[in-house]
Amino acid sequence: MKRRHLLGALGAAALLPNNALAQTAQRPITLLVAGPKGGQTSRWGSAFALAMSDTFPGTPNVVAEPIGGLDGVTGANRLDALLVPDGHNGAILPGVTLIAYLTGDSRVHYDPTHWTPLLAGCNSGVLMLRGPKGTVPTLNTLQKMAPLRMGAAGLQSNDIAALLALARLGIPTAPIFGLHDSAEKIRAFIAGTVDAVFICGEGVPEDITPLLASGAVPAFCIGAPGPGGTAGPDPLFPGLALPTALGPAVSPLLDSTYEAAAAAARLDFMLVLPRLTDPNAVALWRSATMNSAKTPAVHAAAEASSITLQPAPVLANALTALSIVPTEQPKLLSFLAKTYGWQPG
Repeated sequence: MKRRHLLGALGAAALLPNNALAQTAQRPITLLVAGPKGGQTSRWGSAFALAMSDTFPGTPNVVAEPIGGLDGVTGANRLDALLVPDGHNGAILPGVTLIAYLTGDSRVHYDPTHWTPLLAGCNSGVLMLRGPKGTVPTLNTLQKMAPLRMGAAGLQSNDIAALLALARLGIPTAPIFGLHDSAEKIRAFIAGTVDAVFICGEGVPEDITPLLASGAVPAFCIGAPGPGGTAGPDPLFPGLALPTALGPAVSPLLDSTYEAAAAAARLDFMLVLPRLTDPNAVALWRSATMNSAKTPAVHAAAEASSITLQPAPVLANALTALSIVPTEQPKLLSFLAKTYGWQPG
């Protein structure tokens, strides 16, 4: 089945043998969804809420409450400002909320490095480049195509990971902004108005198929979460280089900010708790979310969407990558303004 079609009825999951909050678990549990009803994050939120109703002790009612827009900023602000850390409130957010934090969006009033991680939904990201079929682009290939015409949504999107990867390698780019989804990028590539696009998110394998048929080759991928927070090979692209393997960074700033942007771009969604949530409640939530991820329907939906469901330590590493923001963000914003003429909204 196609992606997005498998987030319906969920199979039953085993009851947790944990009595830490067995009595209070009878109260309704709220899962704040940072995104509009019916949106991508909302669908995952509804799926996990239904599955977790069976994986919490006492099978409490888990209510998914969507709020705000697709970028998750409104929901993330609500998480930090209003969610009580009493063990009955969790949240699911899109990974782009981390991009908004990294790039200094004026609406941001949250600090994701303080959230308590539960589970991550991780996706792939690959730069597709115009080139002869069967070729393997190298640093020299990219240098010869500079300034590289890259189609992108904007700097406050997953595309910033690819733009910083190229900047890290010293590759000048001429981004064409305003291509807000894979379909628009594919049309622009086929029309010849761009020579590179970054495909990132759910369903990457099916999205790159028309690009491959139109003369695109994979240049690099941002990898998959690896041990200790480092990126490892992406199973969808075995043997494809990470940008860090193509050449050294031209500056420490671009090295660290690329790593932070890539960590955010690898996240399709994340399940978290407010800071200061009781450790017993955290343990209960982590067990419930991981057991929910193993239910047949959630597992099938993830597989159909090319999403890998990862435990709390993986998400913790991604959030830790954002710890550079207080010190590095001013220099990053200066670079973005100078290079792309951009100012945070």
